Formats: sequence, structure tokens, C-alpha cells
Amino acid sequence: MSVYDTREFRKGLKIEMNGQPLTIVDFQHVNPGKGAAFTRLKTKNLRTGQVIEQNIKRGDKVGKPNLQDRNVQFLYKDTQGYHFMDTENYESVMLQEEDVEDVKFYLLEQAYLKILFFEDKPIGVEVGTFVELKVTQTEPAVKGDTATGASKHAIMETGLSVSVPLHIKEGDTLRVDTRTGDYMERVQRA
Repeated sequence: MSVYDTREFRKGLKIEMNGQPLTIVDFQHVNPGKGAAFTRLKTKNLRTGQVIEQNIKRGDKVGKPNLQDRNVQFLYKDTQGYHFMDTENYESVMLQEEDVEDVKFYLLEQAYLKILFFEDKPIGVEVGTFVELKVTQTEPAVKGDTATGASKHAIMETGLSVSVPLHIKEGDTLRVDTRTGDYMERVQRA
């Protein structure tokens, strides 16, 4: 089994501890005046989403998880779960609601993305940084309501609620940041 030394830690690094795949959210090397040096580690469990804080002695080793990214196409959602097709071998992959988490608001049918596998079992979906979604519901702009920086809520085609500027209307396509769920810009269609 391959391992990482604590000196190799960086944000976003995927590691394995106690048989669980984790990603490093934050870390800090600590060298106290008395006692041994250690690394304060904040990780997120890739299976459960649980955030864990712990200390590890400097020089200790952690495992490299057996992770794979596979390119897939999102097909549809039904009562059983979310259905994808592996674009390489055309096999069907199904994920449950808890595996998809908040990414479900960025899944459009026929969209291409990646599924993360741990020991050949799907554990999560990775979407791009930005996604383009259509506004399906929002209040119309009121003439004369031009307060600087004012916003309103819009419901996107996937059910995501986004705070948008007053000039946005139903049918507009918006670029949304998948990391924060924030409106970035209106997309002009040719």
C-alpha cells in the first residue's frame, strides 16, 4: 500500500485512514515548545461527508486510497436513485440520494461529469466548477426598483434557489458556481 508522509499534506489531498477515504480540508504543522511536533488535520469523509479534526504525530504515514475517477453521463433520476452511464464501457451506474448530496442541484440530464469510486464502489459525483442552468421561477422586476446591489430569489430548473440581480427573468440561463451555489453571470445565447 502506498503512503503519504505528513510533510506531503496539502489541501484537497485524498488520503485513507482507518479504511475510510478522506480529503484534507485544512492542516497545520505545529511545533510546540515542549513535546513532539504534530500536524493538526481537518478532513472530510468522502463517503459520509463528516468533517473530522485530529492530530497526527509528525512523520506518521497515512495511506493513499484506491480511488478512481470515471467519466459518466447523467441519464435520469427516479425513485430508486440517480442513473448514470459509464462513457467508456457503457455500463449503468446508480447512486443513492445520500451519495449525490448537494451536487443533485447541478445535475442536468445528458450532462457529462465524473463519479468517484473507492475500491470499485461509487461514492460521489464530481461536477465542474460552473454549470449553466435555466431560471424556471422568479418574480418579475418592478419598474423603478433599481436599488444598487438589490437581489431576488430565482428557482433554477434543477430546484436550486439562487439569489440573483433584479433584471433576471424566467427563461434566462445563468452561470452558477457549484462550490458556493452563487450566481455568477447571465449567459447570452446566440
